[in-house]
Amino acid sequence: MRGWTRRQALAGGLALLAAGRQALAAPAPASPVTAFVNVNVLPMDRQRVLRGQTVIVADGLIRAIGRGIAVPSGARRIDGGGTAFLLPGLADMHNHSDSRQDLAVQLACGITTSLNMGEARNSFVGRTRAAVARGDVPGPRVFAALAVDGSPQYGHLVVRTPDEARAALIVARANGYDFIKVYNNLSAECFAVLAREGPAMGLPIVGHGVTAVGLAGQIAAGQAMVAHLEEFFYTFFPQPPESAPNAAPDEAAIPAAVALAKQAGTFIVADLVTYGTIASQWGKPEQVQAFLAAPEARYLAPAYRFSWPREGYARKAGSLDDRVRFLRVFAYALEQAGVPLLSGTDSPDIPGLVPGFALHGNLDRLVAAGFSRHAALETATRRAGEFIAKTHPGGMPFGTVTPGSRADLILASANPLDDLATLRRPAGVMAGGRWHDAPALAAMLADVAAGYAMPG
Repeated sequence: MRGWTRRQALAGGLALLAAGRQALAAPAPASPVTAFVNVNVLPMDRQRVLRGQTVIVADGLIRAIGRGIAVPSGARRIDGGGTAFLLPGLADMHNHSDSRQDLAVQLACGITTSLNMGEARNSFVGRTRAAVARGDVPGPRVFAALAVDGSPQYGHLVVRTPDEARAALIVARANGYDFIKVYNNLSAECFAVLAREGPAMGLPIVGHGVTAVGLAGQIAAGQAMVAHLEEFFYTFFPQPPESAPNAAPDEAAIPAAVALAKQAGTFIVADLVTYGTIASQWGKPEQVQAFLAAPEARYLAPAYRFSWPREGYARKAGSLDDRVRFLRVFAYALEQAGVPLLSGTDSPDIPGLVPGFALHGNLDRLVAAGFSRHAALETATRRAGEFIAKTHPGGMPFGTVTPGSRADLILASANPLDDLATLRRPAGVMAGGRWHDAPALAAMLADVAAGYAMPG
């Protein structure tokens, strides 16, 4: 989030509480074959519902879908009773979760793909992700971006020369990062090196608007994804007058932004929940206290309970409401034009955004902006799979319930196209072929809450 000073004291706070945490439940072992029977499938490849289906999963992949398919002998059967709906697991494509606890909460909320967009601990990138992939730790599959900037203002890795930019690429590749996230103060020369040489090293460019370049130049140079809708405020749309710094741009400027993104096929994180949550606490300290009193705050790392009230948004003056309304219109215009949109949250860095839960809030905000429920779900399913396929071709496809796709699935008790709220309480989640039923998901949440509970 632009203007956010990255957490520097969190590691110490987490370490102090680590001894009191309970161990998270081990993930379920992958069964050789799982059969979902009597389920209604939302494939998310296009808008349709396949009723009364059998879905066969083996070796972490969806192998077959259809009516009357024979269930292999010895397969685990999960019966939907004709009323349950099976759809792809969700993807949060912009967050800063970097603990096993966060991953467990994400999984319990139906998230099976997560993109950490910077400042993750080295141990998380190097060890925790591998533990999830092996099945030793429950959680979504995690992609990670290394954030680089041209100054230490926001706490990111600093590169000031083209040679330093090249060195950052070498370090990122050696440490298993998937993307380079460019940030506000990067120089034009360093951005050019990263954009030209990063993709060839398996490190596509994502991130903020770079002030020295501007989003038009960044997109022309091949930036694969814009990390926030609001980035267009800062380096594309005309700047507001000094007398009204929170004024929204004229909506007449939207078509040019839509055309730019559509022509390039650039993915944009339509994280309405991020800016909307910031706006809701702008100048309102009592709102931050309300966030901390919400039930889902039980699953928030204690360090954030201390840091959220100290963030600057609640001490700001004025209102962001006009900008929030503008972003709704902008997001809907992008969706209607077919620009590929992703869902993201910026959780837990932004006060009010708890990992996992925040993604459901973003889907709700997209619907409130005019998206159909199917279109909102696309941002957290099919589009995420398309983004990874485009930026890292040759990997295992995901984001749809189709043969050959990774077995990342949510079993919902009702049709999400009637009410997205059913996804907040999954009947079960499968991540990479590993099945977690509702009691197992509840146990994950309980373990996290117990580990984070304050003494006394």
